Amino acid sequence: MKAKELVLAALRNEETERTPWVPFVGCHAGKLIGTTADRFLQSADLIVQGVEAAITRYRPDGLPVVFDLQIEAEAMGCRLIWSQDNPPAVVSHPLEEGKTLADLKVPGDGDGRFPIVLEALRRLKQGPARDIALYGLITGPFTLALHLMGTEIFYQMIDEPEQVHALMELTTQVNIQAARLYMEAGADIVAVVDPMTSQISPQNFADFVTPYARRVFDAVHEQGKPGTFFVCGNAKNNIEEMCRCHADGLSIDENIPLDYVRDTCQRFGLSFGGNIRLTVTMLFGTAADNVNDAMNCMAIGGTRGFILSPGCDMPFDVPPENVEAITALVHGEIGCFMAASDPLADVTLDLPDYTDRSHVYVDVVTLDSSSCAPCQYMMEAVAHAARSLGSPIVCQEYKIKSREGILAMKKLGVENIPTIVIDGQVSFISVIPDEATFIQALRKAMAKKGLA
Repeated sequence: MKAKELVLAALRNEETERTPWVPFVGCHAGKLIGTTADRFLQSADLIVQGVEAAITRYRPDGLPVVFDLQIEAEAMGCRLIWSQDNPPAVVSHPLEEGKTLADLKVPGDGDGRFPIVLEALRRLKQGPARDIALYGLITGPFTLALHLMGTEIFYQMIDEPEQVHALMELTTQVNIQAARLYMEAGADIVAVVDPMTSQISPQNFADFVTPYARRVFDAVHEQGKPGTFFVCGNAKNNIEEMCRCHADGLSIDENIPLDYVRDTCQRFGLSFGGNIRLTVTMLFGTAADNVNDAMNCMAIGGTRGFILSPGCDMPFDVPPENVEAITALVHGEIGCFMAASDPLADVTLDLPDYTDRSHVYVDVVTLDSSSCAPCQYMMEAVAHAARSLGSPIVCQEYKIKSREGILAMKKLGVENIPTIVIDGQVSFISVIPDEATFIQALRKAMAKKGLA
């Protein structure tokens, strides 16, 4: 099988002669050509150069054209803050700022950065990328709804569910339109990336996501193309419900055991992909670490319906030699590697003194709140609640894109991200607490120290 056929066969849940390899090279492609993430994601020329450089170096079977979950939001009026080494982050929510649903329109091919991405996709199909499976990534309906409404959506799901359903109707239309644009420009696969669904219960998923996601995937299938559902964070409880959304497969990160996803997807006849660790392995590990992690994933995934990939968008600064080592493994060019190293051997970190009775310490372990949507909204919730209680509350974010953040994660006993730790005690695991619940937890911690 050729590269593209390998990916498409896996998505049909068929046996493949070797494991398909789809490194999620997003803004890291900018690093490969010596430019910054902000410049890369705003230039069709740079996107084409970066993706073609990734094809040359990493010999993938498939790649995303871009990995940016803010494209639709930006085209609908959300303001972005740009970074040199991350995708942009949404910093405003139109429905929070006085606009109504009637004011929001489904963007077309001339809005926002759609012209840039579509031009890059069409040009890539004329070059070496025509031989691999090109993914068109769209921001899933729930995550896009949260971009437009802000965290108020979690309260509205309880208090005014009809408003949320109306918003989901709009974001579904945006998804269908974006998918159509990408497919018309040449995308072989549509990936619906909906990370914020890790923050809701299976029942809320069934009510507010499943019926809308089904319509998106049905629209993709009507055009004769496959669709995959991407999620990140601790979304284990929602995997079965995701399998009911008419996708051809799921892709998950390191927060969810790969064998659990394998077994669940196989029951539904779906493909699955993941879940090489983004930071401990890809960013900070050695080539040997990357081979060992990939070998473990391949052993679990097997040769039926499995696509090897990172857990999410690769960090900008991943050493290319780490990705090339996985490439060599996939293509059968590596016999064995040295034992894995300890990337934290020379790192030191002092956590707060949690016995200090003058403060309550809130540690938030994230991937990176400037690039990970669930992490961003968790940090916003923490900061808002802390401001309402004043100076006794001291907040600290530990980003596991840094080795110090990984060490903090280990010392605090955190297993999933994002997670909130209060005075050294893991308190909210991969879920954004509502403000009343979080403030109650902080007041309880304050009372223990005589600060209430």
